[in-house]
Amino acid sequence: MKSDIEIAREYKLAPIAEIAARLGVPHSALRPYGREIAKLDGAFLASLEPRPTGKLILVTAINPTPAGEGKTTTTIGLGDALNRLGKRTAIALREPSLGPCFGQKGGATGGGHAQVAPMDEINLHFTGDFHAISTAHNLLAAMLDNHVYWGNALDIDARRVSWRRVMDMNDRALREITVGLGGVANGFPRTDGFDITVASEVMAVFCLSQSLAELEERLGRIVVAESRTKAPIYARDLKAPAAMTALLARALEPNLVQTLAGSPALVHGGPFANIAHGCNSVVATQAALRLADYVVTEAGFGADLGAEKFFDIKCAQAGLKPDCAVVVATVRALKMNGGVAKSELSPENLAALRRGLPNLERHVENLAKFGLEPVVAINRFDGDSEAELALVRDAMRAKGIGVVVNESWGRGAEGGAALAEAVLAQIARGKAEFRPLYRAEMPLLEKMRVIAREIYRADDVVADASVVAQLKRWEQAGYGHLPICVAKTQYSFSADPTALGAPSGFTMPLREVRLRAGAGFVVAVMGEINTMPGLPRAPAAERIRVEGGRVEGLF
Repeated sequence: MKSDIEIAREYKLAPIAEIAARLGVPHSALRPYGREIAKLDGAFLASLEPRPTGKLILVTAINPTPAGEGKTTTTIGLGDALNRLGKRTAIALREPSLGPCFGQKGGATGGGHAQVAPMDEINLHFTGDFHAISTAHNLLAAMLDNHVYWGNALDIDARRVSWRRVMDMNDRALREITVGLGGVANGFPRTDGFDITVASEVMAVFCLSQSLAELEERLGRIVVAESRTKAPIYARDLKAPAAMTALLARALEPNLVQTLAGSPALVHGGPFANIAHGCNSVVATQAALRLADYVVTEAGFGADLGAEKFFDIKCAQAGLKPDCAVVVATVRALKMNGGVAKSELSPENLAALRRGLPNLERHVENLAKFGLEPVVAINRFDGDSEAELALVRDAMRAKGIGVVVNESWGRGAEGGAALAEAVLAQIARGKAEFRPLYRAEMPLLEKMRVIAREIYRADDVVADASVVAQLKRWEQAGYGHLPICVAKTQYSFSADPTALGAPSGFTMPLREVRLRAGAGFVVAVMGEINTMPGLPRAPAAERIRVEGGRVEGLF
């Protein structure tokens, strides 16, 4: 079987100006990064009709498993199929992070005949957006320590510095470190650490801002530390936001690439969904909605994490209203949710499939709470039996939900035709009545309970008194209206990564809360989750190499 990168190299990509023209973007509005990548000029985007007119389609999925679900592949295949049907369609995706790319998960450009390209450049340095975000973040860290070194006029308490440094790589050794060693010339020793760039609040601010002015204002609201009297210290107090914005100005312009079938794709921003809000930039999504009649986007990991944050954070802040949702599942992943080991997934196993179906059913039921009736896309693998596919169809149709077998990986746009037609039919029915899960004026802890009970099906949220007191202080300080961004394992509805399927009767442990005033949400850390991942025993980096001037081993 050919690898994704081998398949991608069989296609001849069009000049990026031709792809832009399909969206009505003139050559003068492009900032080319070579022949096949360009940024869309910010002045051009500002000149577009302010009201988006395109239909917004969200692609989400069941909880991820090592068996694979193919959400990005389905997103790209759906976009290609809609274009094949004559619908002017753009795709909006997140940029891949180098951490997973060299770690265990691999890249994030789709697969088979449903990919965005050039996949090697997109998966590696791309247009340097992540470098700009990392640098802006670390500039703020440097200015904070520099302020303390030169007299500490803000009376910053070094024990209460919350602004850690970042890098776009998995490196567990940097989770907890000490900086400022080596004497007076090197500053004051204090505990510090690194997060991965995609967990940075700068990344979240970047992806939720709709203009440079808003970007600078949000950056200024970032809380970096507390004073000795426990007063918040903001980035604006350090006079950092203007310089940070200068570093991010070009990066904020969305990146235009293409699929193997020639569909326009805006790939921009990339916060993780298990530790951040997991959506591509609002700038890119709004641009796509102004340039195309249909926009296909995705949210990270399963619908319990990705879709919930897409709705309650991104849509709420940007005024977006999705017109349709697609839930991606595979027979293999459902059997794994039914208790089958990864090595035993190939043989037909209807009993295991029945045990795993509640995971899919719960995600479908949850989307209805946001006013959306989804289409289920079964991403087909070669070993799936007709009996297994029929079982999933029958189970969903019994609940009034349409099911389509998607074959975008092997057949590209043609393989996604049935899904595209089902999505168009769903949009034509006009039944979408989007609504958020909770009201902004609800107390912060109650919002967390609503998410836990309605989406995860937990009995309650349990937290130490100190965490509850912190939430009360933030409410008194004027942050009670903010939405909640849950950080937890992506593998389960619960906080236990081994509890597959559709667990219930558990409590969600609220271990920690973090104020992200710039991004405009409160992070609720449920269970054990790291903001700096580690590499696996055999990282993908061991297999990535350059041969004959070309990168090999990416997946």
